[in-house]
Amino acid sequence: MNLIVCIKEVPDTESRIEVRDGRIVEEGLQYVLNPYDEYALEEALRWQENLGGQVKLLCLGPERARESILKGLAMGADEAYHVVAETGQGDAYATARVLAAAIARLGDYDAIFCGKQAVDDDNAAVGVMLAELLDLPHVAVITRLEITPDGKSARAEREIEGGKEVVETPLPAVFTAQKGLNEPRYPSFKGIRMAARKPMTLWQLADLGLGDVQPGVELVTFMTPPARAAGRVIPGEPAEAAKEVARLLRAEAKVI
Repeated sequence: MNLIVCIKEVPDTESRIEVRDGRIVEEGLQYVLNPYDEYALEEALRWQENLGGQVKLLCLGPERARESILKGLAMGADEAYHVVAETGQGDAYATARVLAAAIARLGDYDAIFCGKQAVDDDNAAVGVMLAELLDLPHVAVITRLEITPDGKSARAEREIEGGKEVVETPLPAVFTAQKGLNEPRYPSFKGIRMAARKPMTLWQLADLGLGDVQPGVELVTFMTPPARAAGRVIPGEPAEAAKEVARLLRAEAKVI
């Protein structure tokens, strides 16, 4: 099986995000491999362990994304392709265009795995757009995936409101991974040592036959949410305090 996993570097969710003059302050931010992409990579590695083949990482991002790529290689991927560029923050279509061009250059593949979304922009759209650009079937937000005995199709399970949906699709196809699909492995010490020795190909947009990919979405400004007002303590006996809370919710908060 030839498997491709699209990954992205994102700010660590434990980092404190600061906004200055309508822009996110990047100085001091720690960056990590997007958590949902770890589920995608783990699933591809399990397919490889059961069926053989290769797992290739594909990343679009600045030079600093190398650290996240190395983590993916340390987890067990065989090689990586890094498109060193930024197409505009928040533009899922521009990102999908670049990834589609890179995948077309990689050649034959049996499946493409993505995280369901990146935790920085939360678009949850790149994987689906990628499938459309490549004219492939896709199943998004999956929590279970298994290949059929003939190896020509896969059966995916996804959560929907009030139940679960089971989808069978021919291969190749695009799958976007949700939490619960698996439990991503930790890189072993040996894997960390070997990661830097694995092939990593660097591409520019021109190498993919693309010029300057202009984003179609412009993020005009960022702003932090307003500070939450301090809570109020209602003194008195429980019954009387409850009545006062109900009055305040109706008269002041106007929520009941």
